[in-house]
This record gives sequence, C-alpha cells and structure tokens, in this order.
Amino acid sequence: MTSTSDAGRGTSTGDGEDPVADLAAAEERVEATEEAVAEFGEAELDRLAAAHEDFSGLLDRYEEPATGDGDFQKFIEFQENVAGFVDRLDEDLLLYEVFEECDEYLQQRRLTEGDFAHVREQLEPVADLAARLEERDAAREAYRSARTRVRTRRRELADRVADLKRLRDLGEADLDAPTERLREPVEAYNEQVREAFERFRREEPARDVLDTLADLAAIPMVPYETPPEDLHAYVRDHGAGEEPVGQLLEYADYSRSKLAHYVADPDALKRAVATRRTYLRGVGPGPLTVDWPPPEAGVLRYRCDELTGAVDRVAPDAVAALRAVRRLPRETDYERLRTAAVARAELSPEERERVRSGAVEAELERARGQRTRLAEALETYPSR
Repeated sequence: MTSTSDAGRGTSTGDGEDPVADLAAAEERVEATEEAVAEFGEAELDRLAAAHEDFSGLLDRYEEPATGDGDFQKFIEFQENVAGFVDRLDEDLLLYEVFEECDEYLQQRRLTEGDFAHVREQLEPVADLAARLEERDAAREAYRSARTRVRTRRRELADRVADLKRLRDLGEADLDAPTERLREPVEAYNEQVREAFERFRREEPARDVLDTLADLAAIPMVPYETPPEDLHAYVRDHGAGEEPVGQLLEYADYSRSKLAHYVADPDALKRAVATRRTYLRGVGPGPLTVDWPPPEAGVLRYRCDELTGAVDRVAPDAVAALRAVRRLPRETDYERLRTAAVARAELSPEERERVRSGAVEAELERARGQRTRLAEALETYPSR
C-alpha cells in the first residue's frame, strides 16, 4: 500500500477541499474493498450474488399471490420453485445453509407478509457478502473520479501559474519605454487601410467587393467571412451588382413597387440582399488592421506577410505603411517596447502594486508548489 502521509498534506484547492487527500482516501477504500473481495474470491462472490438475485426475485414475484388468502395454486408453485431452486444450488456455495434455512422456513401451510420479511432478514448476511463486488466497483469508480479531479486541478493550476508569470513579467515592464516607436507606425497603417477600405466599399461595384472578399477569406490570417453564396451569385448575375454595397442596402429597404423603378427583378434582390443585410453591413476593414498592442514579433511578421497581398487588392497605398510595421521587430527593441505597451493596456494600478509588493511572486510560488504536489500525487496513485 502506498504511503499517503506526504502526498496528503498541505495543498488547498482554494475552496476548502483537498483533492490529493480525497485521492489518498479513495485509494485506501479501493484496497480495503479489494481485500474484502479477495477474502472469498471474485468468482465465488459472483456465484453468490447471482443466487441472491434469483432468490430475491422469487420472493418479489410471489409475495402478493402467495400470502394471506391469495391464489392457492400460486402458493404451491412458489414453494415448489423455492425448493427446486435450493436443490439446484451447489452445496459448496458461500452461505448455502442460509438458503436451506429460508427454504425450510417457507415450507409452511400458510405464509404472511411477515414471513417474507423474516426471510429477507435471514438473507441479509448473503446480501452483505454479495455486495462486496458492488462496493469494490463503486470504490474503483470513486478512485477514478478523485484522480480526474486531481488532473483537472493540476491543469487549472498550470493555467494559473502561466497567468501569474505573465502578470509578474508585465508588472516588471519598463512603463517609461517609448512605446510610441511602435504605436505610431501601427496607427498610421491602420488609419490608411481603414480609409482605403471604406472608400473601396463605398465606391466599387458590389460585385467586385464580394469577389475580393471571397478571395481574402481564403487567406488564413485575414479573417473575412466568405460571402453568402446566394448573395454572391446575385451580384454576379444581375445588373444591380454594378451598384455599390451601400446602394444595394438602400434598395433592400424599398418597397417592391418602388424597387421596380430601379432593378429588373425586385423579388430577386429582396431574396438575395434583404436577407443578407447583417453580412453586408458588417463588412469592414477590421481584418486588415494590426492590433494594438501588437502581437509577438514572429506573429507580427507572419501576419504582415499574409496581409500584404490582401492590402494590395483594396488599399495599395497602404502597403508601404504595412511594410514599415513589418520592419519594427528588426529596427526597434521590439519585445521590450511591446511588453511595456501590453502592460500599459492590461494592468490595473492594483495589479501593478501586487507585483511591486511581491504578492504576485508569492502566489506564483504557492501555485507552483501545489501544481508539483498534484503531479506527484498522480504518479503516486496511478490509473486503475
């Protein structure tokens, strides 16, 4: 039996429970129930449990018709079935004598509900012994559940450690760092691409806009939604597709009689455009912009590479500004400046004070210790 003294001490989950102590207790219960089964053997207990279940089934089935002034034929049938059942039992069955005693007791001239209750009481030692298998199986399931809780808590603590480490690192950032060295190029690019995209959406035919969006949606780091097929087909195949997106949305609000003065097939426009207002109104420059604070250097370079072709389609004048953003990791102390920008954006004054006072570092050490303890417990108490 594994020692639980070290594994069961010192860690709280934060809600007053200790999953390691629960796991240790669950293992003790498994070992106790397995020893109880081994005392007689699983096969012997299986035989006993089957006999008990069958005999109890006879009692349940015949109690009402065989008692009092019930069906006499059922009464005789019951006694014969009980006698036959006991005759078929192997005499080496555990507690065989209990079944014999129950048979003898039931062979009376008349039976009452109290007699059936007495027999069930006689069978209690059999039920208790047969239940050892169920108790063992329940203990094993409880052990697995306890181990799952330990694994879950370890994952939670791993996430907590990562969050605290990030908080500590951000709290130690140089908040006086000149983050405008990053912000100004990013904002300059974002402003250019927003203006160019809005002009593209406002002035170009809806057909060209949706064709472009369909192409952009295939680029992994340019998360545009693919245009709805019915809408895309409509602007490709109908003259109204030459109108800008804004004009199509205005048409969609017209009555059919008014719309008939502007398009050849008002019903087709209503079906294709009026049902897709949300998509058309939501199309904007957001997927082409760079977040602030910006991502890590490798992600920024990759995103800029992915964006270049897309931006060239809708905002070619902004490509130079995008390239200036891409060069930032090479031309600046990027990670220091980025960390300072993230810290300014994300940390509250209270969080900065917690870092300064050492509270975050202390909590980080506690969380690491708890995570280690849980990992050791999973090694101490393996899967069953």
